[in-house]
Amino acid sequence: MQLKALLSKISPLQTIGPVDREIGSLCYDSRRVQKNTLFFALSGAREDGNKYIEEAIERGAVGIVTEQAQAQMRATLVVVANARQAMADLAAEFYGRPSLGLKVAGITGTNGKTTTAFLLKHLCESVQMRAGLIGTIRYEIGDRILPAARTTPESLDLQELLFQIRSTGCRAVAMEVSSHALEQGRARNVEFDTAIFTNLTQDHLDFHRTMEAYFEAKVQLFTGLAAQPHKKGSCVVNLDDRWGQQLLTRLAKDAPHLPVITFGMGARADFRASAVRTDVSGTQYQLDAQGKTYLVRLPLIGAFNIYNSLAALAGAVSLGVDLRTAVRALADAPSVPGRLQPVPVKRKYRVFVDYAHTDDALANVMKTLRDLNPQRLLVVFGCGGNRDKAKRPLMAAAVEQSADWAIVTSDNPRKENPEQIIAEIVTGFRGTQHEIVPDRREAITRAIALAQPGDIVLIAGKGHESTQEFADQTVPFDDLAIAQAAVEAKPVEIEL
Repeated sequence: MQLKALLSKISPLQTIGPVDREIGSLCYDSRRVQKNTLFFALSGAREDGNKYIEEAIERGAVGIVTEQAQAQMRATLVVVANARQAMADLAAEFYGRPSLGLKVAGITGTNGKTTTAFLLKHLCESVQMRAGLIGTIRYEIGDRILPAARTTPESLDLQELLFQIRSTGCRAVAMEVSSHALEQGRARNVEFDTAIFTNLTQDHLDFHRTMEAYFEAKVQLFTGLAAQPHKKGSCVVNLDDRWGQQLLTRLAKDAPHLPVITFGMGARADFRASAVRTDVSGTQYQLDAQGKTYLVRLPLIGAFNIYNSLAALAGAVSLGVDLRTAVRALADAPSVPGRLQPVPVKRKYRVFVDYAHTDDALANVMKTLRDLNPQRLLVVFGCGGNRDKAKRPLMAAAVEQSADWAIVTSDNPRKENPEQIIAEIVTGFRGTQHEIVPDRREAITRAIALAQPGDIVLIAGKGHESTQEFADQTVPFDDLAIAQAAVEAKPVEIEL
């Protein structure tokens, strides 16, 4: 594509150099620049892309997009007011606005995004609507599966992913949309067919500072539907969540013409669950929706998964999936890696790995496990470094309410001192039913050693993650594999 054609889609402050250059690729990482690349010099919290302009030119960049005027150079210089915004606009144009060729479901909220996305993809495919997946655990592009670098990629990477998903013959995509991504405009120029709100609880206040600012970031996904030039999107909102109710009030005021579907367990919900029954194999409930009643069977446990399945059902219907077909398809829904995932060993006690890393998520998971009537509930948990510090004591308080014994350990300490993080966590305890084991491998092994027949062990915080992040290194670390090894190393006299 010619640089001139690309630049016609934005309004540069200044363009210095020829615009008849052929652009073969777009890039914001100088290490990945190749011949005929248009390079975006982004200014981030950690790095300033302007420092790498010369390197990008040496590698073959023929155009530079930046917010800072530069000295004369061999590449064409494009000065813009907002480089991230320009990147989002030019990436969408370069890749042919791929979201217009897909049914796009955007899922946002604190908890439940990943499971809802997995379920929604499954429901789409139950009616031969092949779907891609973009989210916390992985990206699915047709038959290809890629590890996820972040929940919602940078705008340039996101447009390329959507282009690839569409190119494989997919007709839909289930996409997690994080508050960071919304705040930074990563989903700019993605047109959504439906936007789903799961819930909002305290998290990411290191970035957003207040719950109100966190909420406002989420709201952008929904109010943005009203401004879409090509698609008329719809909203799916959790009516039982207090922030969901605030979102509905906002939508009624700011975007009254947007179609809205609500879900929950209250009588006013459009998709309502009642008569819930749960056992170790899954969940069953009555669904009242669209004037009819259905029996839903879901091979997942936990009240939170009822909400996730309601969100997925409502989202699928808004994408054109027949509700009766979707309800039938839920019976063989896939398990989600790291989401209340059982450790596959036969013992008289059970061990689960879960991604829960907020006080609300921990409380929900522990309630679910309590409903299985264990003799004792043992919980291993920690809190990530360089993230919201305010939630640390809240997590301890939540664990203390439901666990019989807690083991506090490390969970991606990053650049913080693990012992300092733990010290801040334990301020939330009031009693003494806990111990501190900073080494996560030792903590998991300790919990398994304590487990007796009838107990349940919950290892929380990392879920599907396969690494542990420290200040100076990232090391391989898999909670599931470590727990399985610890169970298998324990004396066999307690086997079934």
